[in-house]
Amino acid sequence: MRAETRDHIEAIEKSLDLYAKRIGWETAKHRLEEFNARVEDPTLWDDPAGAQKLMRDRQMLVDQIGAYESLKGDLDMNRELIEMGEMEDDAEVVAEAETALAAVADRAAQKELEALLDGEADGNDTFLEINAGAGGTEACDWAQMLQRMYVRWAEAHGYEVEMQSEEAGAEAGIKSVAYKISGKNAYGWLKSESGVHRLVRISPFGKGTRETSFASVWVYPVVDENIDIDVNPSDIRVDTFRSSGAGGQHVNTTDSAVRITHMPTGIVTTSSMKSQHQNREIAMNALKARLYQMELDRRTADINAAHEAKGSAGWGNQIRSYVLQPYQMVKDLRTNHETSDTSGVLDGDLDGFMAATLAQQLTGKSRAEAGAD
Repeated sequence: MRAETRDHIEAIEKSLDLYAKRIGWETAKHRLEEFNARVEDPTLWDDPAGAQKLMRDRQMLVDQIGAYESLKGDLDMNRELIEMGEMEDDAEVVAEAETALAAVADRAAQKELEALLDGEADGNDTFLEINAGAGGTEACDWAQMLQRMYVRWAEAHGYEVEMQSEEAGAEAGIKSVAYKISGKNAYGWLKSESGVHRLVRISPFGKGTRETSFASVWVYPVVDENIDIDVNPSDIRVDTFRSSGAGGQHVNTTDSAVRITHMPTGIVTTSSMKSQHQNREIAMNALKARLYQMELDRRTADINAAHEAKGSAGWGNQIRSYVLQPYQMVKDLRTNHETSDTSGVLDGDLDGFMAATLAQQLTGKSRAEAGAD
């Protein structure tokens, strides 16, 4: 058996082991039997909300069991085919099985990562906000680079991306932008991106000097019908204003943009891309998402300390550093995950960083350490 094939088998077994631990494989089928018994209870739908949650939890478990059994079955089958092909000196069978194992390794790695997305709101859609920080025009340009990076990441993963608001920079780039990103586990993946991002590069604005810029990225789960967030009308102030977007179709000719300020917390949300009625609804949903995120942070203060003490977008608060000059390196300061492929990262290749941070946040260890337990 070729060394590459042995590596694929080892990687699959490692991913399956971590996946099994995360889903509680030893008791999974027993829990499914309990779910099935409760589904047959004639009084189940007396509590519609409880019944819907039960059905969602049951389906998730069914999917997890099916995924594990499918991966384990494909691993065993192709390993046997390789052994048989080698015994019979059938190179074609061996090659086909080796190709199939490589695909199984990719699927297993993806399931391993998905198993980390078991937080209360990880499956929800998400709001993503980017704000230019210290650095003036340089920072506004950096914020626009991050905007492109996250949109490319989202679109590459099949997510729906909808701009909520945008404010252009005075000379270049953007001061701020907000998106709603919709799709399975959108919040679960992107939540690890919250924090301050630092860029070091030679200025593209004719200065010829090395500049350091900052921008903040904040991610909040969209509050769906399963999460009840009550906002007291007397606690908010609603202002309408004329949009100052990037130009063209995004500039409103009437005061249809909406800003909502939540007085007790100081949270401000805006929407400027739709009609006034729609903008008010969008801004209110964003406010509820921010309030819900605050509640999640309170529950997990040790994990989300960065959210509680995020401060200004400048020195001392960054989670990731992007260096383009004098060398090329992107490094996450929480996990030490790094790459010299700066172009790939800025084009949206963020999965490695997200996976490393998820593993650390949820297990207290790196992904490699988690799999070794």
